[in-house]
Amino acid sequence: MQVFSWGDWRRRLALAGLLVVVSLQLLPSTSYAQNLGQQPAVGQAVQGQTAAQPEGAVLNAVNWVGNVIAPVGAALAVVMAVIAYSQGRGVARWAITAAGLLVVSGLTRLIEFWIANGTAGVQ
Repeated sequence: MQVFSWGDWRRRLALAGLLVVVSLQLLPSTSYAQNLGQQPAVGQAVQGQTAAQPEGAVLNAVNWVGNVIAPVGAALAVVMAVIAYSQGRGVARWAITAAGLLVVSGLTRLIEFWIANGTAGVQ
């Protein structure tokens, strides 16, 4: 058994190089997306904030996950459960995944509701 293999080292170095190249390609687009300048942010998440501010960008990302990604993922999990059932395989993992994604979506919507109402209900 070899402790150090040149093939693994080359593979890791190539993977690290690929990661660096991809990161350098994505860096300008992410920095441009965070800097809107004088342009208005359409559909800004928080009143008084733009997507150029970190709080607005994070809240937009959370809204995207809760309102788009999780429900679409849940629908795909239901489709996979139907396909697995039609092939005679277990469906529990797909059903649990769909329910979990809907819970994530519901919780993010609940947190969004709490943030929108602020402390109006707390006396």
